[in-house]
Amino acid sequence: MRKMKPAGRQDRSARKKMNWKALEIVHPEAAGIDVGGSEHWVAVNPDRDEEPVRRFGCFTSDLREMARWLLEKGVRSVAMQSTGVYWMPVFEVLQQHGLEVFLVNARHTKNVPGRKSDIQECQWLLKLHAFGLLNNSFQPTDEIRIARTLWRQRGDLVAEAASAIQRMQKVLIEMNVQLSSVLSDLSGVSGMNIIGAILKGERDSWTLASMVEPGVKATLSDISRSLEGNWRDELLFVLGQHRDLYRFYQESIAECDVRLRQHLETFQSKADLETQPIGPKPKGKKGSKNAPHFDLRTELYRITGIDWAQINGIDVLTAQTVIAETGADLSAFPSEKQFASWLGLCPANETSGGRVLKRRTRKVINRASTAFRNSASTLLRSQSYLGAQYRRLRTRLGAPKLSLRWQGS
Repeated sequence: MRKMKPAGRQDRSARKKMNWKALEIVHPEAAGIDVGGSEHWVAVNPDRDEEPVRRFGCFTSDLREMARWLLEKGVRSVAMQSTGVYWMPVFEVLQQHGLEVFLVNARHTKNVPGRKSDIQECQWLLKLHAFGLLNNSFQPTDEIRIARTLWRQRGDLVAEAASAIQRMQKVLIEMNVQLSSVLSDLSGVSGMNIIGAILKGERDSWTLASMVEPGVKATLSDISRSLEGNWRDELLFVLGQHRDLYRFYQESIAECDVRLRQHLETFQSKADLETQPIGPKPKGKKGSKNAPHFDLRTELYRITGIDWAQINGIDVLTAQTVIAETGADLSAFPSEKQFASWLGLCPANETSGGRVLKRRTRKVINRASTAFRNSASTLLRSQSYLGAQYRRLRTRLGAPKLSLRWQGS
């Protein structure tokens, strides 16, 4: 009987015959930057400088010195992590000097233990980037960045104005003025007229009730009864300050709308409004109270060539949010699958042993994905194709029975 060779010897002989190919250098003129709040650490190839790792400050002059040093050492491509907002000045200065900047996700570089110091981190980024193991994050154009900044600022102002309304409502309740019980919107014409009269010293409930608009559903008797309060001086002072803050936020929103409109007018037109005018507004879509003070629907139609109001579940605010975050040109994404993955809407199927352990989506803070989710939730009672698809998928995903009661009724 033939004697078999030990398994270990066979493995060693097989390894000798194999021709293992090392990783190829994809970016030979690379550098890695560990971005920080007070200092930045930069690493280049040791063959290019006797001191391959250097520390730079965060002032603009320091960033320009960093860019000049990288260019002197022959660096053409730089990788850095998207750390908070500290990367933004570095990104702009390096791009202004003609360097190719790779903005990478920090989750893709922290899987190796032991990289705790800034010096080791920038060297690790250099190594990964040189071998082409880092993916560049999506970055919109400069004109989209300006629109994104203005639109985000406007969203923050709208949120602050809503918070001021809530604080006014709280102060009124403390004075036992139950105005919110008879008016659905305290920031409407009727509510602001009554609050203004109260701050001017009017205390007669029937006089205050007569200031409501004709469209208010509550009777004058109920409104008059709700306007009987204790009128404490300190609470009236607080109410006046919140009212002034609300007016300031409204003025700031109007200024932001003017600046946004001026910027959108600089965009190249894809639809000629004279030869291809926009159609009538679809029925059933009401205008939002927080909509800009100009015709945003027509402006978006001119820029993109698409009437976003014709899409079920999409309004001009949602369309503007998506365009401000991604732009109208999505050629950076090879397909809709990559775009959905960037939005964080694809399930992360974690498998082990042939079994799926978790299907939850990644935790991604993306305003565009939030806008899409909010738009999808409005399709619950839509009689369109998208509404039917939403209800079908919602049933498959195990939606609560209470929310599905409408489908069986």
